[in-house]
Amino acid sequence: MALIKSISGIRGTIGGKTDDNLTPLDVVKFSAAYGTWLMQQSTNPTVIIGRDGRISGEMVSSLVANTLTGLGLNVIDLGLSTTPTVEMAVKFENAAGGIILTASHNPKEWNALKLLNHNGEFISGDEGQLILALAAAEDFNFAPVDKLGTYTKNENALQQHIDAVLNYELVDVADIKKAKFKIVVDAVNSTGAIAVPELLKALGLKDIIVINAEVNGKFAHNPEPLPEHLTGLSSEVVKQNAHLGIAVDPDVDRLCFVCEDGTMFGEEYTLVAVADYVLSKRSGNTVSNMSSTRALKCGAIKHGGEYFPSAVGEVNVVNKMKAVNAVIGGEGNGGIIVPDLHYGRDALIGIALFLTHLANSKKTIKQLRNSYPDYFMSKNKITLQKDIDVKEVFEKIKTKYKAQPINTEDGLKIEFDTDWVHLRTSNTEPIIRIYAESNFETTADNIARRLMQDIGQMM
Repeated sequence: MALIKSISGIRGTIGGKTDDNLTPLDVVKFSAAYGTWLMQQSTNPTVIIGRDGRISGEMVSSLVANTLTGLGLNVIDLGLSTTPTVEMAVKFENAAGGIILTASHNPKEWNALKLLNHNGEFISGDEGQLILALAAAEDFNFAPVDKLGTYTKNENALQQHIDAVLNYELVDVADIKKAKFKIVVDAVNSTGAIAVPELLKALGLKDIIVINAEVNGKFAHNPEPLPEHLTGLSSEVVKQNAHLGIAVDPDVDRLCFVCEDGTMFGEEYTLVAVADYVLSKRSGNTVSNMSSTRALKCGAIKHGGEYFPSAVGEVNVVNKMKAVNAVIGGEGNGGIIVPDLHYGRDALIGIALFLTHLANSKKTIKQLRNSYPDYFMSKNKITLQKDIDVKEVFEKIKTKYKAQPINTEDGLKIEFDTDWVHLRTSNTEPIIRIYAESNFETTADNIARRLMQDIGQMM
């Protein structure tokens, strides 16, 4: 059981004791702190909320909405929604901020409050600390009865989001429709079952098969869209003789594809392919977090642009994108950020741009994947016990590998000639993530295993 406070929001497991888990009292406290902070920043009393399909979603949403109206804020509830849809709705409604109720790729036991500013972007680390301080002090002033906020529902936000995607100048609806793609979608029992088919239909596609389509939060498999969790999608693509498969996470901000033969396109290559297409139409810079594949840098250079790494986390990627005026960016976990649409990971615009690229290329998705340089990434994790001093462990690792180039901007990234390994604590789980990349799969796996052994010996 856990409660994690980070740049990715307030995230925890449902049930248990307060302050150790995301209990109803914790939801109210953090909602009140966010609402209080919001009123200090803006005279605009409007807040957007939306949730993914988790079992706890309706309960948490009710607590959040009633807490915010109790402060005197006006809540617009999108109901079952996606993270990027809530982000865009903040802009559409000119709201002061928004809260997305989702634990993203975490299992069903988890939920979270992801906090947005008036631009529909995640709040900064400093802003998050102010909100945590308000929560700790319980420094709230609730409204008297005559000044309670209002509660309304908006059922049109997804359509507004889809319309914005369709109207985006690099999305070619006619070409996608002409391609007549047959697509299998794994919606992992969450709001992707609503959003992705609606988008595909709007793009003119008719042959759509959805698996794990019931929005009940009882995830049919681990909801993180990794190869080992997508065997059902892979099998269904082959069975249906489909052109490709699409997988999203529960809140639809991460995206990956399956090739026509059932093999993985690779979540790392989602951004590689989309960036390749965008950079072929627009010159400019590219950004991703430092756990992303080198293939992205290769593509940026090919198109005459520059590549810039950032610390992990959407806030950090967005800040770097703004600093270098990037035309495309995201994260290697399948997160696509198209800045002139909005500064947020968005699987819907990612799907539309990818399908445009695929249609324009006249290639199969397998052929498209084979056109990019091969890098293999090994992704692993070690669960942390509460008494582990991660900083001390990382210092020991740093000392052991002091002869190698080391970047400490975000955890530890160690370079080995053409290979690298990145160690960092997660913003969303009590774990250390270990990512290693090489031109050879066995080498990447061996590097990851070596570092995992090192960490195990030093904990």
